[in-house]
Amino acid sequence: MEQNNDDKLPVNPIEAQGLLIKAVYKKFGGEVLSIIKNVCRKQGQSLGLKVKKKLPKNNLTSVAKAFSKSFDQNFVKIISISDERFQIQGTKCPFGLENTSRELCEAVMAIDHEYFREAVSDKIELKILKTVAEGDPYCDTVYEIKK
Repeated sequence: MEQNNDDKLPVNPIEAQGLLIKAVYKKFGGEVLSIIKNVCRKQGQSLGLKVKKKLPKNNLTSVAKAFSKSFDQNFVKIISISDERFQIQGTKCPFGLENTSRELCEAVMAIDHEYFREAVSDKIELKILKTVAEGDPYCDTVYEIKK
């Protein structure tokens, strides 16, 4: 028996979280974005604190390398890593946010932003240059230490 897209089972917890986020956003629209962002920030803070305790160095390079181990190399490539800047591009959203909205992407990306803020520095800035959530062919994100 084939499943349609609405009945497709998630293959991991991140996809399941994405299904929940998309369902809540679909039902409540923009008014729920602040709630999604707040919960995602807390998730990122928690993950960032954990990685900070595990790594001997907490510069952007070492945290970015640890972070890079968590994503599928078939869909994400590292453009640059240094102590000042980390840039990645990906063709698939792990949360399945393709063709939803930039605003939803920005709310969910609070996870990664807070991860780096907690693990490296509160001076980390996240720039989402492109996003598949808005219909771009790939995501392009940059984490930089603000000067």
